Amino acid sequence: MPRAMRQRTNNMDTEKRDFCWQCIRICKWFPVLFILTITAWSYYAFVVPFCMNMVSNKVAQAIYLIIFHIFFILLIWSYWKTVATNLIKIPEKFILQQDSLDRMQALIGNNDAMSEVLNDYAKDLPVVTRTIKGEIRFCEYCKIVKPDRCHHCSVCSQCVLKMDHHCPWVNNCVGFHNYKFFILFLGYATLYTLFISLTTLEHFIIFFKVKQSGPGTFHVIFLFIVAGMFFLSLSSLFFYHCFLTLNNRTTLEAFRHPVFRSGKDRNGFSLGKLNNFQEVFGDIPRLWFLPIFTSLGNGWIFPIRQVEGASNTYDSMGNTQNSFGDGVSFPERQFDEDQHTLLGVETHRAWPNGGTAADETELDSPTIITGSQAGTWY
Repeated sequence: MPRAMRQRTNNMDTEKRDFCWQCIRICKWFPVLFILTITAWSYYAFVVPFCMNMVSNKVAQAIYLIIFHIFFILLIWSYWKTVATNLIKIPEKFILQQDSLDRMQALIGNNDAMSEVLNDYAKDLPVVTRTIKGEIRFCEYCKIVKPDRCHHCSVCSQCVLKMDHHCPWVNNCVGFHNYKFFILFLGYATLYTLFISLTTLEHFIIFFKVKQSGPGTFHVIFLFIVAGMFFLSLSSLFFYHCFLTLNNRTTLEAFRHPVFRSGKDRNGFSLGKLNNFQEVFGDIPRLWFLPIFTSLGNGWIFPIRQVEGASNTYDSMGNTQNSFGDGVSFPERQFDEDQHTLLGVETHRAWPNGGTAADETELDSPTIITGSQAGTWY
């Protein structure tokens, strides 16, 4: 086949692949469009046919509309934050340098030697979790040493910090960057559907007893049915993620427990119920229930219940730091137990030497990247 013809064929194949990929990307937004459509219809059905036409008591009508709009605004706000928040880029220090990649390439087939290369590279990195074989976690696709609780997503073709799962209903990967928003979305969706179900229940019963229908009756009937179905599914998912949050686990860690140097430990990241809650929702109570990012940390260094095999080192001021890697010490968040209350007293996480998370260059301003879908995890 002539070179020009081969080139033309290759170009056509590339165009076909690009076209198919664009179609797939568009199709991924269908679940999001479905959720937004259902929510928009529920807004119309509740406000117009139900409140305006069926609720005759003006006081009850006003109360219904006020509560409904509060739930509706918080639901849409938290849902869109879950959808639109982009992934955080993996810090460059976790990316293998070319010389290390060349060494590993030359050692293909010799797993022990390749592990030695990874061990040598990761000795200065804050990683405490391992593979089931006790080796450094390495992503063959991204060519990085995986940070703790990080997994690779095949759809977005990149690693996601503190990955929880891929959710097609938000066309995004749920992880460190948007987990708080996701839980709030589930919570407000549960309250939204419960409120609709309770307020329309009376009219649903009357319809089947009296067999009378008026303007918008069928909108209200279907609104009750749809709200009830969504409430059952959303509430179970919401309470499950509340359980995970209070135990400081991700969905992936619930099915495959994290492995430390001493072995598996499903509670390795658990710090107590309140501390676990604050890891996701932050230590400013007034912002807990707003879809504003307040999660503690940076997504790649996590306080743990016990660091197996870690050594304590002392700086010139006599402060203890925890050594995560084998060759360097990294700051570890300490918990000020005396300030932990449930009544609105703001708590804080202290770092050694009175510093902050910004003591490491990348900790203060993580880089945001686009392309926020995720599928298979590794």
